[in-house]
Amino acid sequence: MAGMLYLCATPIGNLKDMSPRVIETLNSVDIIAAEDTRNSIHLLTHFDIHTPMTSYHEYNKVEKADELVARMLKGENVALITDAGTPAISDPGEVLVKKCQEAGITVTSLPGPAALIVALTLSGLPTRRFCFEAFLPYEKKERKPILEELVNETRTIIIYEAPHRLVKTLEELKEVLGNRKITICRELTKKFETILPTTFEEALSIYEKEEPRGEYVLVIEGKSFEEKQKEAQASWGSMSIEEHMRFYEDTGIDHKEAMKLVARDRGVGKREIYKSLLENGE
Repeated sequence: MAGMLYLCATPIGNLKDMSPRVIETLNSVDIIAAEDTRNSIHLLTHFDIHTPMTSYHEYNKVEKADELVARMLKGENVALITDAGTPAISDPGEVLVKKCQEAGITVTSLPGPAALIVALTLSGLPTRRFCFEAFLPYEKKERKPILEELVNETRTIIIYEAPHRLVKTLEELKEVLGNRKITICRELTKKFETILPTTFEEALSIYEKEEPRGEYVLVIEGKSFEEKQKEAQASWGSMSIEEHMRFYEDTGIDHKEAMKLVARDRGVGKREIYKSLLENGE
């Protein structure tokens, strides 16, 4: 019988957040695959866990995943941990999960800390809908299209950033998105945890005097529906009725309500919109 893969969430700063279930699992599996064994040895030592470790990281994720799958197919159980938080979130664990599924190996997750969720809940910004970009690419040609996509993003946006790149990233985001609200979360769950609800302009003025330190999670307000609607108003005359309908439906408004709004915007009756959609097969 094949073994299993256990995705084990580990603390993002406070060791008291380690769950008893994760400790029990790490003690019982045959091997622990760790993002950086030099970091994880401190965690295992703290909890008196003596299970053997092997490295599993961005630069060996494909070949090492194949090795781990082969071991599980022989009956071994494997636990996957990252340096901090939940494996496979902004982490090469997704490759191992996919390969396990393809091989018919059972994968289960032992839930626990995830920095993006902690930051979102502390941000004071809307939490119902959000998008996660993790770390933006370093290369400008790769960052640019992602930033351009975020311009019209209406969901709350979550981004990770390192201290030495924080100011540059804030400058780029302000230039592309405008002076939006942002909550800057620093050193989550640790002794010097800081939650700063602010704006891009205010944040940049703060970091002119204060050197960024620690790991950051940026939670940014999405473009408001009202702002998006104002921008669209100028182009409604050049929009087809179908495009006008999609504008509203893409925001989650149902078909009937979207017809009412389109009719209102165009100063016509709802029946006229309905008739046009029928004629065009919508």
